[in-house]
Amino acid sequence: MSSQMFRERSLGRKSVALVYGGVCHGLFALAVAVMIYEMFFGLSRSWGAFHGPWHWIANGVLLLQFPIAHSFLLARPGKRFLRALPPAGLGSDLSTTSYVIVASMQTFLLFGLWSPSGVIWWQAHGVMLPVMAILYAAGWILLVKSMFDAGITLQTGSLGWWAVLRNRKPVFPPVPTRGLFRLCRQPIYVSFAITLWTVPTWTPDQLVLAVVLTAYCLVGPLFKEARFSRLFGHEFEAYRALRPYWLPIPRPGRAPKGPN
Repeated sequence: MSSQMFRERSLGRKSVALVYGGVCHGLFALAVAVMIYEMFFGLSRSWGAFHGPWHWIANGVLLLQFPIAHSFLLARPGKRFLRALPPAGLGSDLSTTSYVIVASMQTFLLFGLWSPSGVIWWQAHGVMLPVMAILYAAGWILLVKSMFDAGITLQTGSLGWWAVLRNRKPVFPPVPTRGLFRLCRQPIYVSFAITLWTVPTWTPDQLVLAVVLTAYCLVGPLFKEARFSRLFGHEFEAYRALRPYWLPIPRPGRAPKGPN
């Protein structure tokens, strides 16, 4: 390959990386903003247009697509799908960015297109409003902190496009064991569950959302840990032996012995 062709190819890769990065972070910011806003008001201000029994059917589809597609994208068929999205030759390097793009679109669809029931059971007023707002914000702060502890570049999708921009291969972070991961193995899921239950407005919509997504937060990480066990072997097993799964309750334990 001539130097001219190499430069053109490199420029093309960097252009794709920048486009993917912009789309990824734009959608990510939009999805998070919509999610925070809509849950603050108990999904009573979403933009879905269905009424009567149809709104629960539509909401059920929106709700189920979230955990099902998340799990699919982390399985082998889903990974092949993610690698097929970017231009040829960049599928593997941009797969983490593609994952965040798809996940952000899912999140926006769920929270933005939810059809509200129109029923409000309870809404914080007076002194309870700042109290609940502080608790809700604390949940999001814990979530951001746990994402940094897990590797913020992986969590936000910048791992892939930033590596391509620098003509390097993505380097995945090791098993997260620091920060909030010293307290339990799944602080991201615990923190997200906290945001689900500390909202200042309670509606039937928010209750359904909280119950279903909390169940996913309890069950979904089991599949994640199975992948970690295959990828990291004894390193992850040693960590798992010492840290509780979900609730940050200290427990005695010994790391398993490695192979002889």
